[in-house]
Amino acid sequence: SVFLYNQNFFRDLDTTIMVQAGSKAVIRKAAPTFTAQAWWQNKIQEVSLEQFRGKYVVLFFWPLDFTFVCPTEICQFSDKSAEFEAIDCQLIGCSVDSQFSHREYTMKSRAQGGLGPMNLPMVSDLTKSIARDYGCLLDHSEDEGVALRATYIIDREGVLRQMSLNDLPVGRNVDEVLRMVKAFQYTDEHGEVCPSGWVPGKPTMVPDHTSDKLAAFWAQ
Repeated sequence: SVFLYNQNFFRDLDTTIMVQAGSKAVIRKAAPTFTAQAWWQNKIQEVSLEQFRGKYVVLFFWPLDFTFVCPTEICQFSDKSAEFEAIDCQLIGCSVDSQFSHREYTMKSRAQGGLGPMNLPMVSDLTKSIARDYGCLLDHSEDEGVALRATYIIDREGVLRQMSLNDLPVGRNVDEVLRMVKAFQYTDEHGEVCPSGWVPGKPTMVPDHTSDKLAAFWAQ
């Protein structure tokens, strides 16, 4: 597991999260590629990360189908898919469930404990290789073998720009993910940097290391 100076000591701890040291997900490096079966557009089909090259991608993992927090996140991503599409960003969801489980999950309505129709590919990671490559596979805990609530923003060149990992009890803020995609796209285009909480239309900053620019920003 990750950054262990004394592996046996850390394994003896009553810890819930141990991110694998074998993660291939590194900021500013190419995101780990994958090709896998998915439930998408009302059919089982193969989906690869590479097929979305040229678009921004938000890849998000959830622990398991038919659980509690997971459907609130998946549905919110799906419900906001048009907003991501409007900025040329593809959503991809992934868990260690099979493509058949994903299919059944969408066949039940939200009132019945399912998802209903989804507007994004739901990738099957039965071998757990995708979660392992992205460093979000839980091990050494009672929840061993499932993915954390992990989110990755990948740019048009296939480079990983942002990642975040939540422990299982707390869901994500999809609006914040959308905001960050917009911010990265803005910096790509304009070369300026986006301060905390930036949203389109708000002031940005030129990173020239001069104190007067920062003072001017605070004065706005």
